[in-house]
Amino acid sequence: MELPKHSIIGNREVEGPRTITSFNPATEQEIGTVSAIVADGVELAVQTAKEAQPGWAATPVKERQTILRRWLEIMLDEGEELAALMSAENGKPISEAMLVDVVPACATLDYWAENADKQLAFKPVAPELLLFAHWKVSGYRFDPLGVLAAITPWNYPVAIPMWEIVPGLVAGNTMVFKPASATVLTGLALVDQARRAGMPDGVLNGVALPGSATDALVDHPDVAKVLFTGSVEVGRHVARRCAERIIPSQLELGGNDAAVVAADAPLERTARSLVWAAFMNTGQSCASVERVYAVDEIHDRLVKRIVELTNELEVGDPSRRDVDLGPLTTRSQRDIVVEHVADAVAKGARVLTGGESPDGPGYYYPPTVLVDVTDEMEMMVEETFGPTMPIQRVRDLDEAVEKANNSRFGLTASGFTSSPETADRLQRDLAAGAVGINEHGIVAAGEVTGSWGGLGESGIGRAHGPFGLHELVNIKYVFTDPGDDDVAPWHYPYDEDFGQFIGAAMPYLYKRGFGKYAHAVDLMSSKRFLKRVRKTTLLKNVNKLL
Repeated sequence: MELPKHSIIGNREVEGPRTITSFNPATEQEIGTVSAIVADGVELAVQTAKEAQPGWAATPVKERQTILRRWLEIMLDEGEELAALMSAENGKPISEAMLVDVVPACATLDYWAENADKQLAFKPVAPELLLFAHWKVSGYRFDPLGVLAAITPWNYPVAIPMWEIVPGLVAGNTMVFKPASATVLTGLALVDQARRAGMPDGVLNGVALPGSATDALVDHPDVAKVLFTGSVEVGRHVARRCAERIIPSQLELGGNDAAVVAADAPLERTARSLVWAAFMNTGQSCASVERVYAVDEIHDRLVKRIVELTNELEVGDPSRRDVDLGPLTTRSQRDIVVEHVADAVAKGARVLTGGESPDGPGYYYPPTVLVDVTDEMEMMVEETFGPTMPIQRVRDLDEAVEKANNSRFGLTASGFTSSPETADRLQRDLAAGAVGINEHGIVAAGEVTGSWGGLGESGIGRAHGPFGLHELVNIKYVFTDPGDDDVAPWHYPYDEDFGQFIGAAMPYLYKRGFGKYAHAVDLMSSKRFLKRVRKTTLLKNVNKLL
């Protein structure tokens, strides 16, 4: 797998006037440098995508799916290389990169290669209003929006782009994709794979674009929608810029996701699930477990087991197969973790394991478990985005749910219980876009049919599956009147007879019980009914008349 050195626009590498250098967060050593474009390059990328879009939209969906299948084959062949590159740029262990990035990417390609034609097929819907029952065709088309801009983060540099790019492309849109600067090599590698799979020129364009120049893409008048995954602060900025142009944005932003542990939770399963969901990817997931509320009866036993499991985790060089956690991806992200832990300790929290940055190179921070945490601590309010697990003791399930929902975020949540009734209650009452029972909601990100998105400051819109596809298309209602009647019942003129017609039709159609039939004589004796309503159509829909 040869790494591109420049942006890929129209399937050709385009050199830019700046550079972006990628560093290994485990060693702080340079991995590689790519040239970076600025505003002129954005203009070229968007115009290239715009010119390619009509031809791509006219390409049969089956042909688009064939390209996805070829892309899947390439990703399967290069999966280990892609995971190693991702590990070098992002810092996650290679096996974890395969699990949480490459596997979901393959699943996404496979799902849309098999299902896009069915999901995008015309959906007929019979008219409900009897006046329109004679239409030949009515229903929904799912047409492309045009040129989409996808701006993705460094924490899942393969999975997140593929969740947005693949359905966007198979729906007939063309795209300009900006990967995060910290993982720019991985992002451009995906575009190169698509190019080698036979993606037509201009359909998918990958741009190495500094963050400071991103507004040129967001503001471009030919971009129909912006798909952004990242911080709340930048998401607000993107939403404002899109609102000024009155175009939609799809935002997947931060999280401060909660786990609720009932007294009857299965202890071993709960502890292992929480440890994985809090520390996987070194906690750099918008849907990580960032707050745990454990009912008093189970709190001490749960904490003891979580600390034992956390102490077994191996932190180190992510290129080693026996490592569980690598470094954080950036120095600034580790600084946030350090600040949040220090704030919690200063306000009375106790660190049971971890809690200090190690000496030496790399942005490492150990998995850290804290207790005696309180609601005003930063890590209980803000997104830490690092390997911390604060656990708070609560009286009962009511208090746990109340505290879990007391957040401006709402991406995922989880509940742990052996009771079906409690499980049902938690799935109903926890305010989040995805709720898991006996496994944290983060795992829903790997299910291509499960919708993904949150409430509040966790973002706007949904990704994945049918609901995610609807974010990427124009849902167009269409209908065909045969046109063989000169005049319709609702056409002019409005006169006394029309008043009789509409005044009787409304209660006849929508009243319930025998009282509706008192209006039948007025309706059927009107000239409008006699001359303009098709009686054969009424007979075919007699169930709506009775």
